[in-house]
Amino acid sequence: MELAVIGKSDFVTGFRLAGIRKVYETTDVMAIESAVKSALHDKSVGIIVMHNDDISSLPELLRKDLNESVQPTVVALGGSGAGSTSLRDKIKQAVGVDLWK
Repeated sequence: MELAVIGKSDFVTGFRLAGIRKVYETTDVMAIESAVKSALHDKSVGIIVMHNDDISSLPELLRKDLNESVQPTVVALGGSGAGSTSLRDKIKQAVGVDLWK
């Protein structure tokens, strides 16, 4: 399973430097939406990393799909974080148990 990163240039650059190969660099909401759909359907992707603000800009139905996705698991970083699911909750959803208990 691979890690995929979706976002604007300033968000994805660090991941690229860290050696992440599946990077979807986007410039607008349409590009983000297209990249998300592509990553969700890519069977080799296990985790999708996105900025909270980019997730917030997506249509409601696609945000719902991301929030409910177990495979791949979606991890939101940065931004205001309002209404976002914590990494702990996403791991619990993906694995089925709370690893911190």
